[in-house]
Amino acid sequence: MLHRYELLAISDNLTELGIKRIRRVGHHTEFEQIKEYVKGDDYRTINWKASARRHELMVNVYQDERSQQIYNVIDKGRIMQQAFRGMTLLDYAINASLVLSYVVMRKEDKAGLVTFNEHFDTFIPASRQPGQMQALLENLYSQQTTFGETDFSSLCVHLNKRVNKRSLLVLYTNFSGIGSLNRQLAYLQQLNRQHRLLVIFFEDAALKEYVATPARDTEGYYRHVIAEKFVFEKRLIVSTLKQHGISSVLTTPENLSVDVINKYLEMKSRSQI
Repeated sequence: MLHRYELLAISDNLTELGIKRIRRVGHHTEFEQIKEYVKGDDYRTINWKASARRHELMVNVYQDERSQQIYNVIDKGRIMQQAFRGMTLLDYAINASLVLSYVVMRKEDKAGLVTFNEHFDTFIPASRQPGQMQALLENLYSQQTTFGETDFSSLCVHLNKRVNKRSLLVLYTNFSGIGSLNRQLAYLQQLNRQHRLLVIFFEDAALKEYVATPARDTEGYYRHVIAEKFVFEKRLIVSTLKQHGISSVLTTPENLSVDVINKYLEMKSRSQI
């Protein structure tokens, strides 16, 4: 599975499995070295001072800024116990984070991991060293949900202490409705000020299917009204986050991995990380 996504990330076949190949917008570079001019070099990179000293044309060599830090931040609270096709939301988040970490490192960024529930739990610093993928696999293998409510305030405190460089935080969580978002919004805003936050949460596919089925009686009508309210609130969460400058992905468990990878590639191509 990981090998499959690797090929998609580094080849021209990113459209397979729904992963989009996006042209990079903008050009962020950093200086690397000075070298002798050869035919075909961009004349705009000529270093005139160095050329005068060497009595021959010299050019500045630049490379794209790389090794951005990407952290998968996984909520292990009771909200992630919800099951879909025999797996919990936590299971899907773990799978997606592993695939994303692999793609991140193949794209020459650094992948890290944070898990939390009532307490700040796992922290693996972002890296692209050869043993990083194995460390992530071993840590995530035994992760389980808990019955407590997630403490986002603790997450903010510990992340700000441990992650000094601005990073992309891919937060896997869920919200039952707009009320549950509002209780955590201040903490999400705080994380987004220090870093670039991407909130991943889930829509209920079964509920959407139910809403699409016509009601047959009065009781069914009232159930539809309640179901439609929950579906609407998920969309409202997306717009509320956007109003506060926070990116998000509302997805189904089965589409999670592909949607997260697409969003990462999109943000990277637009220099939004």
